[in-house]
Amino acid sequence: MVGGRARARSPRQFTQDPEAWPEQVIADPAAEAVRQIARTLAQALDRHGLSLRAAAAGYGVNRQAIADLLAGRSWPDVATIARLAHFTGTQLWPGATNIERNRTH
Repeated sequence: MVGGRARARSPRQFTQDPEAWPEQVIADPAAEAVRQIARTLAQALDRHGLSLRAAAAGYGVNRQAIADLLAGRSWPDVATIARLAHFTGTQLWPGATNIERNRTH
């Protein structure tokens, strides 16, 4: 699997309380990036009054893929994020995060 064993768990499973998704900050940098993307996307869809169906039609991806991203059940690919960002006119990829780095090498 691309991304190794870490992607065997969904992003929301990296939270202390998965029911708090996407409000709870996550220590894992990849899951935290997905959390921030999901929050920003949800806000953009709400701001533009877009349903999941309208967003899916607007950028040609399955509605369920957007629902899974928003719910933290999937690891979105770069193409999906780029298309959603273009369609909503919103910067979805988060800037630098304040997650402490734990380097082992």
